[in-house]
Amino acid sequence: MSSLPPFCLGLRLRPGIRVAVALLVAALAHALASPALAQSQAQTQTLVQTAAQITQAEGEVRAVDRALDAGADVDQHDDLRAKALAAQQAVRASSSNLQQQLDSIDARIEGLGPIAQGTTEAPEIQRERQRLAQNRAAIDAAIKRGRLVDVEAQQLIDEIDRSRAEQLNETLSTRAHSPLTPDFWSAVVSALPRDVRRVDRFVNQGVTQGFDRWRQGVPWTMVLGALVAAVLLFPARIKLRELGQRYLIGTAPGHRIRRSGFALWRLLVGTILPTLAAVAFVQGLRWSQVLPGRWDGLLDGLVLASGFAAFTVAVAGAVLMRQQPSWRVLPVSDETATRLRPLAWPLAIIAFLSILVDAFNHAVGASQAAWVAAEVVEALLHVFWIATFLRVLGRLRAQRAEREEAADAPASGTGLGALVLLAWLLVAVALVGLAIGYVALSLFVARLIIWIVLTGSALYLLLNGADDVATTLFSRNSRLGNTLVRSVGLRPSLVDQFGVLLSFALRLVLVLIALGLLLSPFGGGGGLTSLFGRLGTLSQGIAVGGIEISPGAIVRSILVLAIGLGVVRAFMSWLDNRYLPATDLDGSGRNSVSLVARYVGIALAIIWALASLGIGVERIALLLSALSVGIGFGLQAITQNFVSGLILLAERPIKIGDLVRVGTDEGDVKRISVRSTEITLADHSTLIVPNSELITKSVLNKTLANPLGRFQIQFSVPLEIDAERVIAIVTELFEQEPAVLDDPAPKAFVDAITDGRILFNCFAHVASPRDAYGARSNVLRKLLARFRAEDIDIGTVAQRLELAPGEIDRFAAAHDPAGSKPA
Repeated sequence: MSSLPPFCLGLRLRPGIRVAVALLVAALAHALASPALAQSQAQTQTLVQTAAQITQAEGEVRAVDRALDAGADVDQHDDLRAKALAAQQAVRASSSNLQQQLDSIDARIEGLGPIAQGTTEAPEIQRERQRLAQNRAAIDAAIKRGRLVDVEAQQLIDEIDRSRAEQLNETLSTRAHSPLTPDFWSAVVSALPRDVRRVDRFVNQGVTQGFDRWRQGVPWTMVLGALVAAVLLFPARIKLRELGQRYLIGTAPGHRIRRSGFALWRLLVGTILPTLAAVAFVQGLRWSQVLPGRWDGLLDGLVLASGFAAFTVAVAGAVLMRQQPSWRVLPVSDETATRLRPLAWPLAIIAFLSILVDAFNHAVGASQAAWVAAEVVEALLHVFWIATFLRVLGRLRAQRAEREEAADAPASGTGLGALVLLAWLLVAVALVGLAIGYVALSLFVARLIIWIVLTGSALYLLLNGADDVATTLFSRNSRLGNTLVRSVGLRPSLVDQFGVLLSFALRLVLVLIALGLLLSPFGGGGGLTSLFGRLGTLSQGIAVGGIEISPGAIVRSILVLAIGLGVVRAFMSWLDNRYLPATDLDGSGRNSVSLVARYVGIALAIIWALASLGIGVERIALLLSALSVGIGFGLQAITQNFVSGLILLAERPIKIGDLVRVGTDEGDVKRISVRSTEITLADHSTLIVPNSELITKSVLNKTLANPLGRFQIQFSVPLEIDAERVIAIVTELFEQEPAVLDDPAPKAFVDAITDGRILFNCFAHVASPRDAYGARSNVLRKLLARFRAEDIDIGTVAQRLELAPGEIDRFAAAHDPAGSKPA
């Protein structure tokens, strides 16, 4: 009976029923225990897989370390750095997963609680506690091992970066003989015979193998590669450009996105297709084995040179659009585009020959003198092109300045002038460095200028394209925007805001990529790989005050805050529309309850978002307690204005654009901040009022409940004038004034009859209190002219003078024409 559950104890059952019940209880216990066992097996399997990943990453880090110890070439540093960076990122991802498991185990151990003294735990609890302790120890050891591999990988990455930087500095600081001295040319002449023999041997090997291959038959793979290259380079490239333009004209929404899309399409087609053509041609040569393996470096250089030259021409064509000015993204004149566009082809040829010559020297094994001589020629060609480009640009700017001066227009292009001056200074540095023997430095500066121009031009197209796509697709007037507004219920302004934020995010990513690409061709610290490595490090989180802040946590916190505010909004809608109308509270009480509920809900949403970021309630309380000390020592006024500003922004008794009167000053509300409110007065001066003054004192808001304005006209006419005629005239003049509204209709009243005159009091409404003064003036001018034309005496309210009895004699004596005194 002890195996039966408690509710079965004391029951007299048959032996068969007893066995069935026992089996049922055993099955139930096994079913209850199976989830824990399955979870334990899953955790063990995950731990084994993660440990294997850490072991693999550790092996890759060790391999990179051994390669560096063996003295790897500078050309191999990029691959080694990429391997170390990949291993580091894999280890960090594994450590992050293990940390989540460790937190889960800590939570379960905490749920078990400490062992009470003098008590013996059940065997199942003891086994569970022991299993959790073993798993925790294993996971903690794996995390520490992963952190060690992470540190080692980072050290290797830093070592490679330092080595690359040292190599670059050494190359730039190396000084050879000046090209202006005989020593330079004597070294070139001395090395010339050996260089000629090397070139002859290199060319003969290629020619010999090529002829041998042709004797065996036509190398159809080479012919096919050449045909594919020709098709890609000419008809396919032209046809794709036309198809892209036709597609954008027919389907793209808006002129801006069409221009940006076509410019980017021209850039892609003009760069990718010539590069693919070069790849097809080179691959055909390799498959046909027309050239020896020694020529592989030169063939790779041919592909690289073709791609860079194509990129140069494509960027210039996409930016300038000389033949299609209506599609031009860059705001330049047709003359500027016509003058600058031909300069792209010489630059492409110079870049193509420079890359190809460097690859040829490397494949041949040219002497140091030949390398330096080639770099001198390359530097001179680059500097000459830059100087030509700057001269053309300077003439264009001078002509524009003359036109602006003739038209008496303000001068423009100050920033461009500063960049041009900086470029001339760099050209001077390159020429001086070349003259004194710093050939590598001169070539580096020249190439850097050209690379900055090309990268900046491509970045300009990409930034405009990203902005046009984001702001066009996510706009209240677009098809997608209308769908979001109608189906999801978003406000149109939120759609526009999302488009602007998306544009900013895309632009930021593009700028970061461009910064990484800027120095990548010159060995600048890893280039794009280094940039993404730092971004990957940043994505893992930064510890600030014991809190891990990462982009993922920030996005999660923003989403939590948005969800919390949405819940608060839905609750407030239910509270205001359903619950409060069913209570016995008056309007003021409902408003108070609604405000308190709104503030509490917003505070809870903020606390929830901070908690998702890793900032607990105890830290928030600590911060508030620290602030309370500062408030007690002199921040009362600031806090009062701050709270008053929040009340103004929440209750909105005063809004931007309202016409208010504070004391004796009247003006329009221009800005409301959390500390003060700015009011623009009639004399265009600005009155800055602390928010506490607007909360604690009386303020006249003329446009709060009703934006209409009203003006009043009071006058009197003699008693013999027909009052109905006067009211008809006033009503007619009100109807003639365009600013006077028909609803509410203007009114004219007989206010009183005093001292033989009829007093009239007339009212009219205008669209805004700001229009009341001018409309009142117009009506008064017409009223005076009309009454004068009809000979109606108009006056103000009659005044009556009353004298005390003792003053009557003095008044009569003063006004007696005979000068006699009263008896």
